[in-house]
Order: sequence, then structure tokens, then C-alpha cells
Amino acid sequence: MNKSDLVSAMASAAGITKAQAQNALNAFCDSTSSALKKGDKLILVGFGTFSVSKRAARTGRNPQTGKEIKIKAKNVVKFKAGADLASAVN
Repeated sequence: MNKSDLVSAMASAAGITKAQAQNALNAFCDSTSSALKKGDKLILVGFGTFSVSKRAARTGRNPQTGKEIKIKAKNVVKFKAGADLASAVN
């Protein structure tokens, strides 16, 4: 499912127009991004939790040459599925 499929599914499930569903999805994505950027967690009970984790700098290897390279530290987004989502999938 891509973004336009999700917008169509949201619109039909909620009984709203595709434009309204698109606006709602964009608002959710923007709000999630800004919350995670501030370091907050986003907890949707039953669905899951979005959080930010820090990945430390490390040394890696170039697979073609075998030469060591330095990989910078960065923040990564993590998602842990909630009980309702996990049971719906299984």
C-alpha cells in the first residue's frame, strides 16, 4: 500500500473526501516528525510507539575494498507495535 492507497482507504473508512484524508495524513506525519525531532515519544495505545534512539559513531568496512571507514553518530526512528496491531497481523 502506498500513500495514495492509504488516503483512499482513510477517506472511505471515515466517510470523508480524499482531500480531507490527505490533509489529515499530512498533519499526522508533520506532528509525528516534530514530536520525534524534539525527542518526545509518540504513543498510540493499541497501535504502537514511535521513539528516537541514538546510534553511536562506529568504524565500518567498505565491502568492496575492505578499507575501514568512520560512520557518524545519528538519531534513528524506532517503532514498536502495540498489542492490538500485533494480534491483528497474526
